[in-house]
Amino acid sequence: MPMLAALFALTALLYASVGFGGGSTYNALLVLNGTDYRLLPAIALICNVIVVAGGSWRFWRAGHVTFARIWPWFLLSIPAAWLGGRLPVSETLFIGLLGGSLSLAGLQLLFDARPVEHAEKRHVARPISFAGGGGIGFLSGMVGIGGGIFLAPILYLLRWGGAREIAGTASVFILVNSLAGLAGQLMKLEAEYGVSSATDALRDYWMLFPAVLIGGQIGSRLGSTRIPPMLVKRLTAALILYVAARLLWRWIGLIS
Repeated sequence: MPMLAALFALTALLYASVGFGGGSTYNALLVLNGTDYRLLPAIALICNVIVVAGGSWRFWRAGHVTFARIWPWFLLSIPAAWLGGRLPVSETLFIGLLGGSLSLAGLQLLFDARPVEHAEKRHVARPISFAGGGGIGFLSGMVGIGGGIFLAPILYLLRWGGAREIAGTASVFILVNSLAGLAGQLMKLEAEYGVSSATDALRDYWMLFPAVLIGGQIGSRLGSTRIPPMLVKRLTAALILYVAARLLWRWIGLIS
């Protein structure tokens, strides 16, 4: 567990620096650790909340979060994340869906070389924001992540804002959807395990929670003020593709 906690702290530091919580990599690390896949989403979402709560505050204080612009993306994502968290999925579907989605997101960011910080912002029609937020929220709740790793590439593609504004928006998006998804996941665990058994199972992983708190605080401080915008974008792509490759390798092993 100490080694796993150290890896979680490093993951939190790297992801918080680009406005993410790290839920996708927490899931991958837990899969490789042999954790019961039914517990993975709840553990990852708890870690997400711990990491992005501080990051959201720092990005807001730095002026990178504007609630008047972001609320259309949140309106349907919150109930959809709860609904996705309630939906039972098989281990094979869980890992394959997560790995495939992250691959597409990472490749889009990797090959998009357009400047991101000083480009003209484009207006996005609200129906697109509603549909995009709802779809991301549902998928995120189902696989146990906050959804920022899906939202950020879409916002870059739509030229919605600069790199730090997108990172801050993704951070808040992860926070609210992680809370909604976690509520759904805990209800599902209680039905499958029973209340006391689910609590005991999650308690075994307590060491991971202070680890991500420390890593996340360091990473969010760096990301909100010091890292160049293009580097933010490239780090995002690298992290997404690394996690996707590990998950898809695991998925191939399950179906072969």
